Amino acid sequence: MLRLIPLGSGSKGNATLIRGGDTLILVDCGFSMREIESRMAEVGHSPQDLSAVLVTHEHSDHIKGLGPFLRRHRLPVYLSHGSWHGLKDKRFEGVTCISPHQNFNVGDVQIEPFPVPHDAREPCQFKFVHGGRRVGIMTDIGHLTPHLVACAQACDGLLLESNHDTQMLRDGPYPWALQERIRNGYGHLSNDAAAALLGRLELEKLQFVALGHLSESNNTPHTARDTCLNGELNLGERLAVLQQHAVGREMLAE
Repeated sequence: MLRLIPLGSGSKGNATLIRGGDTLILVDCGFSMREIESRMAEVGHSPQDLSAVLVTHEHSDHIKGLGPFLRRHRLPVYLSHGSWHGLKDKRFEGVTCISPHQNFNVGDVQIEPFPVPHDAREPCQFKFVHGGRRVGIMTDIGHLTPHLVACAQACDGLLLESNHDTQMLRDGPYPWALQERIRNGYGHLSNDAAAALLGRLELEKLQFVALGHLSESNNTPHTARDTCLNGELNLGERLAVLQQHAVGREMLAE
């Protein structure tokens, strides 16, 4: 059994807990140290329960509290060489630089990193394997590739980016240059792209889908949900939409 516990997901902060057996992993630390500690307490955990921290890339909404959190709690941290070199705050120990193409283990959980098209130094996302189940985190993805589709097809549960509605982005407050950065193929997946990916998967296999990394300015939970439930995507209660300002419900792949 694998558990995914969202501590918050959005354009201004991201953090997720993965639990398999006796192993608890924090993926990204995009809130302040105190906020991460508070949200972990809200779901019945503390930093002392953690086996490791994983970092997907060096953008601030994924590493805001990383340095203070690691200095206080002295946890091992895993990230790519590019992400390590992209960090401004490196004043902590226990660093392991990983290849986005090579699997590794943390406690009871096997971790399968994979590279993603995003405008960071060496971004990657992760699949987690335990007890014959596989859960994937797939956010900060500029466009879909055959490899990303194959990664998603292997999963029993998925946290998937659904960042923006294309019309809301076009008509919204962002300047043209920022709009282009988001939709140029190395920014973020739209609702339509998330729905297109789900349309290529065996939905019967998926025990849950959590839509994450929603833009506060260019999306709404209702819009994201409706787009991904449109047509033949019969996910029903297996589909959740994550919030940035609140923890989400625990989701299981069993």
